Amino acid sequence: MEPFVVSARKYRPQTFKDVVGQEAITNTLLNAIESNHLAQALLFCGPRGVGKTTCARILAKKINQDGTEREDEDFAFNIFELDAASNNSVDDIRSLIDQVRIPPQVGKYKVYIIDEVHMLSQSAFNAFLKTLEEPPKHAIFILATTEKHKIIPTILSRCQIFDFKRITVKDAAEYLKYIAEQQGITAEESALHIIAQKADGAMRDALSIFDRVVSFSGKELTRKAVTENLNVLDYDTYFAATDLILENNIPELLILLNKTLSLGFDGHHFITGLASHFRDLLVCMHPDTLTLLEVGEDVKKQYQEQSKKMQKDFLLKAIDLANDCDLKYKSSKNQRLLVELTLMKLASITFNGEKKKPDSIIPASYFTSEIPKTESTLTSQETPHEETVEVEMEAIENAEIEVKAVENQEEKPIVTETVEKNEVVKEPEENYQPKKKIELKASANRVSGLSISSIKAKKEHENIKTPTISLEDLPKDAFEEKEMQKHWDDFVHQLEKKGRKILASNFQTDVPKLKNDHTIWIELPNTSMKKEVEREQSLMLNYLKEKLNNHSISLYITVNEETAKKFAFTPEEKYQKLKEKNPAIEVLRKEFDLDF
Repeated sequence: MEPFVVSARKYRPQTFKDVVGQEAITNTLLNAIESNHLAQALLFCGPRGVGKTTCARILAKKINQDGTEREDEDFAFNIFELDAASNNSVDDIRSLIDQVRIPPQVGKYKVYIIDEVHMLSQSAFNAFLKTLEEPPKHAIFILATTEKHKIIPTILSRCQIFDFKRITVKDAAEYLKYIAEQQGITAEESALHIIAQKADGAMRDALSIFDRVVSFSGKELTRKAVTENLNVLDYDTYFAATDLILENNIPELLILLNKTLSLGFDGHHFITGLASHFRDLLVCMHPDTLTLLEVGEDVKKQYQEQSKKMQKDFLLKAIDLANDCDLKYKSSKNQRLLVELTLMKLASITFNGEKKKPDSIIPASYFTSEIPKTESTLTSQETPHEETVEVEMEAIENAEIEVKAVENQEEKPIVTETVEKNEVVKEPEENYQPKKKIELKASANRVSGLSISSIKAKKEHENIKTPTISLEDLPKDAFEEKEMQKHWDDFVHQLEKKGRKILASNFQTDVPKLKNDHTIWIELPNTSMKKEVEREQSLMLNYLKEKLNNHSISLYITVNEETAKKFAFTPEEKYQKLKEKNPAIEVLRKEFDLDF
């Protein structure tokens, strides 16, 4: 029985063409060798299992080949590998430096591959600096690391840096397919994609997972076998969960979650996978983003079919809810309840529940009929805009209409109309013809007399009856500044008579000036006074528009804090004002030794 060799070793690339997913780096190295532009110190950095050490070995062999060597020549005497994780002291580096001085016996170059170079100590790095900067002509150093940020800058500046990228799911799946064919294994494309996704960009990890799954399932590699062995949720679970969400089937959705948890998966794994599923459905909606879907062709068709059942707004809302649950999961005290609540919210996004009908007794059609005008309603049409809502509310509160259904059509109906709580009874005449009785059906839409909809309906009714007047049709007579100031003062006096002395004082703070033909300008000493005047300016403007017969008048208010200094409030301030007017008052105070 031959010893088993893992695929990561058995299928390790022997040439640059065999390296998976690093075409940019391998082409650069090949061109550097052909043009003799190869640096003497190289740094290969990147995640685990992406081919750093493999490329270093291939490069070491490539630069020593001259066409006369055997096909299986590995140049073992020219390649020295040092594991810096276990040989990280100054003595190890000094021993390496002593070996560098000796030229190669076979070949042209001696290549020193230092793996995990970031594990070297600070003193070892310092001992390595001089040799790395000026190595012998026959020596080439290749440093490999997964953590470039741990290497000191003086080392980085002496190396030519190559950043290896993660292997894409597509490239990893294609290489796994090639290995499966070499081993005579029948593998489903979706199963290989799951292995590639589980490897997270590391080709070595993908090959290790492949060997494990093959040992479990044999020569037939199915998606079900892969998901069972790797303990990952199958695509079918998320397809089923999404269908239940679209159907608003919360009970079945919770049962599916419970079944998933019973298989050993935690709620966090389920909800993050569901968020990724929604993301994949979203990228299926546009042909340009379809390439971002890293699944097999058979699963891609399932994604495309399910994405046609939903809208983009639904998916965006669903991703937001799932992501919010992901963020709150670790800090939650009841994690299962958090996931269940999120699933309920997801299943309720497209749910259109039946709204309850408002408990009302008056149908909405009543407000479209003609309403008898009372003193309140007549006054509301002549009231300024600021008091309209208040008057309408008062009219609705005072007006009550009681409709009594007639049990017998031969009886003459009596209509009782209550207006402002004064009952007026109208008796029918002798030749009275009974009209159709008014019936209030339980199925009719009813609106409360005090509801916002009733106010809105009444307002629409009045707008229909009251013709709108354009601002251009209103008069715009010219006026003089003195005439305007006279009416301004008259209005201020009216405010004082009504007891609104503070507002009158605010309007009287500055003499209004005519900024242009229709703009009145006043300057106030502070912002609070400005806000007070702006709040009540409509009263002044309405008065001036009527008196000056010009409806395009506007008020321009500015704040100048310097004007506040002319007001004296304390005895000291008053005295200073008096002294400014008559300096002799200071002599009087000193002469008689007066105090404030």
